[in-house]
Amino acid sequence: MSFRRIHAVILIVSLVLVLLFFFGLFFGSVKIPLGDIFAILAGKDRESAAAKIITGIRLPRLVMALLVGMMLSTAGAVSQAVFRNPLADPYIIGISSGAVAGAALAFILKLPDLWFGIFAFISALGTALLVFRLSGKGGKADTAALLIMGVAISAFLGSFTSFLMYMAGQDAYRVMVWTMGYLGGASWTRTGLLSVPLAAGLLYFFYHRHEVDALLLGDEEAHSLGIPVGALKRRLLLAVSLIAAFSVAFTGMIGFVGLIVPHGVRLCIGNNHGRLLPLAAYAGGVFLLFADTLARTLLAPVEIPIGVITAFFGAPFFLFLAIRAGKGAFS
Repeated sequence: MSFRRIHAVILIVSLVLVLLFFFGLFFGSVKIPLGDIFAILAGKDRESAAAKIITGIRLPRLVMALLVGMMLSTAGAVSQAVFRNPLADPYIIGISSGAVAGAALAFILKLPDLWFGIFAFISALGTALLVFRLSGKGGKADTAALLIMGVAISAFLGSFTSFLMYMAGQDAYRVMVWTMGYLGGASWTRTGLLSVPLAAGLLYFFYHRHEVDALLLGDEEAHSLGIPVGALKRRLLLAVSLIAAFSVAFTGMIGFVGLIVPHGVRLCIGNNHGRLLPLAAYAGGVFLLFADTLARTLLAPVEIPIGVITAFFGAPFFLFLAIRAGKGAFS
């Protein structure tokens, strides 16, 4: 793989990031001149109303979009390697639905923010291990079985979440909006909480990048290289569940990021996870920032749930992959 192509991808994504970042700071119900924005970012203005809007509302939201996009994209890339299936995105196979159910339960119990992530993690991990157990033999999940399991598990967990929404009473609308994907609740506290599982997950995945590459060759090949395949897959799913759960706990159900972005990056740089994981995380953050920008601006001042935007791009891509999955995307 040419380093020139990798550098070109990084440069393009970085330019898009800068443009989206400043557009996100500028756009809103209150128009703030770019000169004032630069002054606020430089620390020259900390007390004005504009400074409070930028540092207390818009900047945390932009950072949260980046973090959540990185988490979802990385979770998707690793899930696809674990299941050796191009459709194994946490959203599609039910892991995200498990996280939503757990976080909704924490909301009903009126627990602090951190417990949203803990409850979501426990529920997501249980779902991931169930899918792993039922996904088939030989190290490669059958596409049809994986989709059927994903639909069935998501439907069951969706019914549980709907019951919790009914129990929420007057707060049901808040839960419903959250389940469709919502970044409006961003805060520096939440971005701080999200950064911990993201950093831990990325470091763990990158440390095991060579073993993850070997999983794409099949279980027998990986065993012959001295890799404890079963234990490795369970640990990877543990980390996937952790980062997917915390992203869902604070932003709701945002689908298809882990499907679209890793495949787009693979088309550019290949399957080497030493390069794929950091670039997929970076591109995933920028993609979700782009989706959030559309959600805020298309029908302004009305805000579209960000999950609607990602589904608009992701559903056609999912259909394309489902049609060609039988051809062996990783073979």
